[in-house]
Amino acid sequence: MSPFLEAMGRVPDLLASHLLLAASALLLGLIISLPLTVWSARHPNVARVTLGLASLVQTIPSLALLALFYPLLLSLSALVGGGIPALGFLPSLLALTLYALLPILRNGVTGLTGLDPAVIEAADGIGMTPWQKLRLVETPLVAPVLMAGIRTAAVWTIGAATLSTTVGQPSLGDMIFAGLQTQNWALVLAGCLTAAALALAVDALLGLIEHGIRHRRRARIWIPAGILGLGIVIALAPLWPRGDGDRTVTIGAKGFAEQYILARLVGHRLERAGYRVRYRDGLGSAVVFGALKAGDIDISVDYSGTIWTNEMRRTDVPERAPMLAAIAAWEKSNNVTMLGALGFENAYCFAMRGADARQRGIATIDDLVPVAGTMALASDPEFLERPEWAAIRRLYALNFRSTQAYSPTFMYRALDSKTADVISAYTSDGRIAAQDLVVLTDPRRAIPRYDAILQISAKAARDPRLTGALSPLIGRIGVEHMRSANYMVDRDADKKSPDAAAIWLEQQAGLR
Repeated sequence: MSPFLEAMGRVPDLLASHLLLAASALLLGLIISLPLTVWSARHPNVARVTLGLASLVQTIPSLALLALFYPLLLSLSALVGGGIPALGFLPSLLALTLYALLPILRNGVTGLTGLDPAVIEAADGIGMTPWQKLRLVETPLVAPVLMAGIRTAAVWTIGAATLSTTVGQPSLGDMIFAGLQTQNWALVLAGCLTAAALALAVDALLGLIEHGIRHRRRARIWIPAGILGLGIVIALAPLWPRGDGDRTVTIGAKGFAEQYILARLVGHRLERAGYRVRYRDGLGSAVVFGALKAGDIDISVDYSGTIWTNEMRRTDVPERAPMLAAIAAWEKSNNVTMLGALGFENAYCFAMRGADARQRGIATIDDLVPVAGTMALASDPEFLERPEWAAIRRLYALNFRSTQAYSPTFMYRALDSKTADVISAYTSDGRIAAQDLVVLTDPRRAIPRYDAILQISAKAARDPRLTGALSPLIGRIGVEHMRSANYMVDRDADKKSPDAAAIWLEQQAGLR
């Protein structure tokens, strides 16, 4: 099977979630904006406020708007004693609804305020009530203009819904983000084409409805409306209840190959144990732990150094055993259970092209300090904001000529193309050996250990069948096997999917 056809196999489930989210946001946008449209058209001061606020929302980058709802909902949930999901459908719905307001509101207000005054006077002259005037005169005249706004809102909402992946809502963006991180262009193409086809199809059907309204032909209104409704029902079929009685387990993963592989490895074991599994890929470090703590996801693989510095705010660098024990105790007090370490470490490190490092005699971060002012650092988007980078700068007084954030995949390409001289690499990354990179040692121990640890939510910890299925993973995955699995996904030629790499890893670890 070709990579593109294989990628298309993931479309039905993600399309259903994507369509449910976009349709819900558009419907909620209509419910909010239509009364506001009438109110704003009658009162110019109200129009200035509503249109101003809707325009202000449009100036916020959609990704930032999605991210802002996470801490907002998390705080709100804590305030009311829990129960409000901070990840997934709800923040995505709220953000996309806000985006849908402006085109509907602006077109509606423009249409209503632009009606011929003689028509309104005639309606008043024959004694119509305000409701009759709105329903029988204004609405039919404004409907074509309003439909144009709804079409614009629909296309925007379907496109922006791909970004909901970043807050844990399944969408066609899962394929796009995962494809970008793993350089699986078939996956990116399949996600983009499906999202574009969905937007074009919805726009075309809404266009036919608009045409029917404009020419007052009921058949041209109801037939495309019926096709649209039937299409939505069919597309949502993968989300229909299956009645198998098994609890669905949600596995969270950050946005790089190793996380995708480990999530699938965990998912395969749970599926064999009889669970249904869904994945929340592409989550940020802070989002993953918060989601686990709140019960929005059930399982994640994180790294001891991330929990130690980001969540526990610790700056000391202890040995492995006391560090893991302290993390387990702290997580228990935060409604998270650490099942154990998987057996390998994936620490942050600095890496250089091997030839450059050998020519300059650079083997440690100390060696890097005198020449760093002539070098460019490329890092992932998180590293420059993390405590580890602050600790390195404090302990080594390290200052680069420039620093630039990339997605992990393009960070390695920046080093290969000599756009960057040093990168903040990961010790379990297979590209270190494949690209002949040299990892610089950290003699002052600025960076803590990064053992991969398996964590589950409080709810999942109460399920002995689930913990029993996952316990065999503890201590079974060596760093060499993890590097090879990562490289199977990250390499340019003969790439494997995270699913295939997870199966290979299970076999190598004797888990399958």
